[in-house]
Amino acid sequence: MAGGLPAPTPVNFLLDNWIWLLTAAASGGALLLPQLGKGGGADAVSPAQAVQMINREKAVVVDVCDSAEFSAGHVVGARNIPLDTLEGSKTLPGNKTLPLVMVCASGARARRAAATARKLGHQNVHVLQGGMAGWREAGLPVEKTS
Repeated sequence: MAGGLPAPTPVNFLLDNWIWLLTAAASGGALLLPQLGKGGGADAVSPAQAVQMINREKAVVVDVCDSAEFSAGHVVGARNIPLDTLEGSKTLPGNKTLPLVMVCASGARARRAAATARKLGHQNVHVLQGGMAGWREAGLPVEKTS
């Protein structure tokens, strides 16, 4: 290389541009994080999709919140089976092909409940994206019990 700069190598490129690579990775993570927090995933359904499943496929909504949270507001017609009682519950549908939509306040407990329901043999289990917060945000009806 007479009189010129040396040819760039991949290592030099990474070293020279590490700040940009770190920024790109951080922004990608920031875009992904809200989806994970909302109960996102392959089995997640939006509130609108959940309504369609309830109306068209007779999906059963299972609210895994504790009884106080459930009483404060839940999806109309939901069954309350707190997460810690789900495994021994007799109130899950006997038809294990019936769609289940698991709900909690934000989606975290619902994801664990979905895994438990699958372990119990239920084949069509979904998690409500965003939980009850997402349901309310979508302007869908909420039922309260006393």
